[in-house]
Amino acid sequence: MPTPEDIWADADLPTRRLAGLALNPSVSEDVLLRLLAEGPPAVRMVLCRDRILPDAVVEAVLEHPDTRTRSFFARNPHVDPAQRARLVDDPEWFVRAHLAEAPRLPFGGAHRPLPDETVVHMISTYDDDTLSESLYRQISPALRRAMPTHPVAKVRALGVGEWSLLTAGTRAALLADPDDGVRGRAERHARLEDPAWVERELPDRSCHARWDLLMHRALSRTVVDGVLTAPVAEEERAAIAGNPSLPADVVVLLATDPDPKVRATVAHRADLGPAERRTLAADPDPGVRLALSVHPGLTDEERAGIDYTIPPDDCFDALPGRPSVPRDPQDVRRNATSRHPLLRRRAALDEFLPPDLVERLAADDDLGVRVLLAQHHPDPPASLLLRSFLEYEGPGRAHLTSRPGFPTTGLSAFAGHDDPAVRALAARDPDTAPSTVERLTRDPDPAVRAAFARHPHLPQSRLAELLGDGELAHAAAANPALAPEMVHRLVATGGQRM
Repeated sequence: MPTPEDIWADADLPTRRLAGLALNPSVSEDVLLRLLAEGPPAVRMVLCRDRILPDAVVEAVLEHPDTRTRSFFARNPHVDPAQRARLVDDPEWFVRAHLAEAPRLPFGGAHRPLPDETVVHMISTYDDDTLSESLYRQISPALRRAMPTHPVAKVRALGVGEWSLLTAGTRAALLADPDDGVRGRAERHARLEDPAWVERELPDRSCHARWDLLMHRALSRTVVDGVLTAPVAEEERAAIAGNPSLPADVVVLLATDPDPKVRATVAHRADLGPAERRTLAADPDPGVRLALSVHPGLTDEERAGIDYTIPPDDCFDALPGRPSVPRDPQDVRRNATSRHPLLRRRAALDEFLPPDLVERLAADDDLGVRVLLAQHHPDPPASLLLRSFLEYEGPGRAHLTSRPGFPTTGLSAFAGHDDPAVRALAARDPDTAPSTVERLTRDPDPAVRAAFARHPHLPQSRLAELLGDGELAHAAAANPALAPEMVHRLVATGGQRM
């Protein structure tokens, strides 16, 4: 079966014009229905996958006889997840698998959850091969918390995967669950907390299973001593250095390990003693000192006494620790008001920040703090979004323009900017002058040309010209200023110009 990339590569110029019409926000519902019924695969792909659709078109998509067409809609990130959820019992496995797989999102995008009842139905009726890991990104936080005690056994079985976060009472209930599958999964997780079982099952060769056990599971003294004296592979000391079950005397030992990677891992441990913290605060390796500088046991004064440097970073969104549930408000406020940029970055990830902290962090002097706040807060200030886009060039930059509240007015001022991505912002301004729009359809950068080919101020003569341009015909046909008579002519002729 051809991939979406193959489908688009095979699309000729008339087809690309029709695909542009499928994205045009001004075309009528009747035109969209006709494109759905008569359009070639590339047109149906764009129509069903890449835009919000009127209700009547959604109904037609759901009843469309072509499996691939319905599967594109199953992964549409723009429509209400409840609309996608109506494909939950599609007769074709291919469609159901795409619904479970979740829409493709740009870097930094967040999936909107499917309705809880849809997810429960999928877990209850889909086979394991169809329930890909992507489904977990479509589960609401409320359902995720309820899964370990859910009345449906298969849902409880998946909830066992949150074992490390479960209370003792919930664990006990799962270990005594009347369902064999739930009970079996709970028993397997409980065994991972048994050092004797881990010791028996630990592979004697370097492999994923061995690394997982060493890093995350309960370790016996025999296993720990074996890693210290005769590791199977390099960096196994670093692997156990963060293991919560590590004995206190071994933590002390590893805090003076010759390998700075080991010491840096130890520096993050919450159970690190005061003496070890003082030693690591003066460590000769800058990475170790930086790791220790964010230790929760330090005061801001103690942090200030550490000679640490924040390394240049162009990928702030990769910072770990984004919370899925509200953190302790006092901890968040302490981090947000800390003098340490990495702690303030951690606070900026919290979507439950109170307004005063949002205002404070939006004006922070650290780029990482500002960008993380812009990327993750549900209602970031418009001025912060624009500033972050102008100052940040790392992954997720383009996603900032799709965040709620990204400004449009005043962006025409950037039409002459040296950075093509910034020049393209002017295409979002409804007041950009027609002469500027026309000029930028000839810009050296292809993304800028495509952005301005869609601007409604593009003069009609230039718009008609671009419909014959092999590169920009798709964008030009999506221009909301395209004359209705041209829309109908293209539809009537299958995308051919007359």
